[in-house]
Amino acid sequence: HVITPSTPSAPRQRPRTSTTLTRELMQAALAPRPFAAASAVGRPAARAVRAGPGVTTSAPSKASTTTTSLHAFAHPAGQNKSTRQRRGVRASAVEQERSSLFNLEDLAKPFISAKQSLNEGIATFYDESSGLWEDVWGEHMHHGYYPGGVPRTDHAQAQVDMVDRSLEWAGVEGPVTRVVDVGCGIGGSSRHMARKFGCGARGITLSPVQAARANVLTTEAGLGDVSFLVGDALDQPFDDGEFDLVYSMESGEHMPDKTQFVGELTRVCAPGGRILVVTWCHRVLKDGETCLPADEQFLLDRICDAYYLPAWCSVADYARIAADAGLVDVRTADWSKEVSPFWRAVIDTALTVKGITGLLKAGPTTIRGGLVMPLMQQGLRSGTIKFNLITARKPITP
Repeated sequence: HVITPSTPSAPRQRPRTSTTLTRELMQAALAPRPFAAASAVGRPAARAVRAGPGVTTSAPSKASTTTTSLHAFAHPAGQNKSTRQRRGVRASAVEQERSSLFNLEDLAKPFISAKQSLNEGIATFYDESSGLWEDVWGEHMHHGYYPGGVPRTDHAQAQVDMVDRSLEWAGVEGPVTRVVDVGCGIGGSSRHMARKFGCGARGITLSPVQAARANVLTTEAGLGDVSFLVGDALDQPFDDGEFDLVYSMESGEHMPDKTQFVGELTRVCAPGGRILVVTWCHRVLKDGETCLPADEQFLLDRICDAYYLPAWCSVADYARIAADAGLVDVRTADWSKEVSPFWRAVIDTALTVKGITGLLKAGPTTIRGGLVMPLMQQGLRSGTIKFNLITARKPITP
């Protein structure tokens, strides 16, 4: 018999559970990465779209699933040759990064069914994710307010403060008799304003799950003249001039036609009433820019894919649309600094056992949304993404 020397066996590794795997993916997503690093596999080609008359921006093309051509973002030929060459080198570098690096959120794509329309995608996303959000964060489904960008631990109160501070900034002090919450989530803002002003409230959302849950919570709270229904913000089921406060907290980014969105807000607003829109925007374009540079646009494209967002616009676009709609006293503000700690806090909760378990239960659409949360943080930090407020008043006489 030939006896061979034994070799020490490798230490036995414990199998990774789905919870551990998800935690590792989330932590990997938080690791420093190049600004535009991504895979180009299946990435829609960019195209110019219109957010309303006179407002042009860019968004993924639904018609194409080929690799994005970075040259689609080129600036006008009137710029000097050296500038165009520098931008061409930059675009080529971004394109190379796209084809060589992998997007973690793409892991969830094979498990997400195709949607027939943007509205269906939005509704399904919130149908699946709202229960997790409520379980972890409560009834308010929006950013918190962090004065001076200083982190705080009372995040639920920070979200209530966001409602109060934005109303205060808009000059809404009362009396308010009837408010509509456009993109109401599970009704946290509506119930808060109903208590604050002693007014009636209506809310609309594309998500049947959200509307049903909002009504249950409202009944439990004992609020009478407050109700919620499924409805499209671009074709609202309300009469002209029905509300003296028209409120939209972080739903404008889902609107494919910003002009029609503002037009509907204006239509349902009573003469003399106030409109308040709080929304994500991209930065205001610099002089000479006709669109965002390729790396910034690509960051937004990845976020759009995960959260079912159409074309973004800037706060300057919103101000122009509001003025064109006949609104007066149009004002805007940038609260990007005041929300800057929020996404870090959301990511931290997502990395807990409760958060990871909730993501797995919610499904692949929510997991994909979780994996791109660091991109929102990155976009705010770089200045590509802005957290903006827009308010205006509907004149008493046209």
